[in-house]
Amino acid sequence: MTVLAGARVVTPSGVLEQGWVSLDGSTITGVGSGPRPDGDVVDLGGGWLLPGFIDLHVHGGGGHDFTASADDLAAGVAYHLTRGTTRTLVSLVTAPVDALVTQLGWVADAAEAGTGVVGAHLEGPFLASARCGAQNPAHLIDPTPSSVERLLKAGRGHVRVVTVAPERPGGLELVDELVASGVVASVGHTDAGYETALAAFERGASLVTHAFNGMRGAHHREPGPVPAALDAGVPCELINDGVHVHPAAARLLLRGPLVLVTDAIDATGMGDGTYVLGGQDVVVSGGEARLARNGSLAGSTLTMDVAVRRAVTDVGLDIVAASAAASGTPARLLGLGGVCGAIAPGLDADLVVLDDALDLSRVMRAGHWIQG
Repeated sequence: MTVLAGARVVTPSGVLEQGWVSLDGSTITGVGSGPRPDGDVVDLGGGWLLPGFIDLHVHGGGGHDFTASADDLAAGVAYHLTRGTTRTLVSLVTAPVDALVTQLGWVADAAEAGTGVVGAHLEGPFLASARCGAQNPAHLIDPTPSSVERLLKAGRGHVRVVTVAPERPGGLELVDELVASGVVASVGHTDAGYETALAAFERGASLVTHAFNGMRGAHHREPGPVPAALDAGVPCELINDGVHVHPAAARLLLRGPLVLVTDAIDATGMGDGTYVLGGQDVVVSGGEARLARNGSLAGSTLTMDVAVRRAVTDVGLDIVAASAAASGTPARLLGLGGVCGAIAPGLDADLVVLDDALDLSRVMRAGHWIQG
């Protein structure tokens, strides 16, 4: 048995000072503070010990675009693992259905290989043209039973989230179909007002794709999708890089469940330059990614460790709430709360260690140190 000791252990109910976590292979067997059990002790030197991060919205990293090839998908996931993301929901941008079918096959293969990929997020093609952002408008379509069935079949049970503009013809019916299929319907890239968004949530949509971005704004007379989600108690994704959402606006989301995501593209970790997202040129300058053709934000160069640190230092969350937003709430949304997303006996030993400044120092996945 391995015992990780001398840590500030972040659990769903609070922080255990001088805490310890015992592991048997890939499984957490015990959590406590004070006197520790016998075993092979690894002293963490007072660092923060958190559950591994679960990113519900990411397109690539380390120079690898998930949609380029199966090998690029694997390499991009491996890059984010070094930054603390122990479970990845692969996000696929709007593309022709044939291309999405091929990409979903890669995702399904990766998920079935036990690589830490937990499935696919289809960020399109059922989005609003007026709010498509960096999505390619040429490939946006209305949902039809045949197109939806084909995409879900291609994912072999691994399509976990689909972003929907509910005002699109067939949009609310798509929410019904996804919910009936056990897939999370996420409202996003939408021009819907409060009432239409609320109708989607009442029909079972249970997430908001990158809140405030790619949707109608929250005006005091026309509240839009974000207030509808908060009224419905639906979790909102937040790209917490300080570019997509101001910290003051991010704090408005604390009224409801929060999910930290990266929306990272292949440029993440690579520096400034020109990249490609969904067949469109993206220029990264000062770490900020924008479409070359119109300057629209085009994903980010964020990693989950930075998102968590900024949640504490800039948005004002305590470490327990930040951990829940990066791990616990995403796990629950995916139905993985009994497998991962928290430090508790019986769950997988997916862990990250942060130093006093909340910088990442070590990463463990399935009981094995990956980083540090």
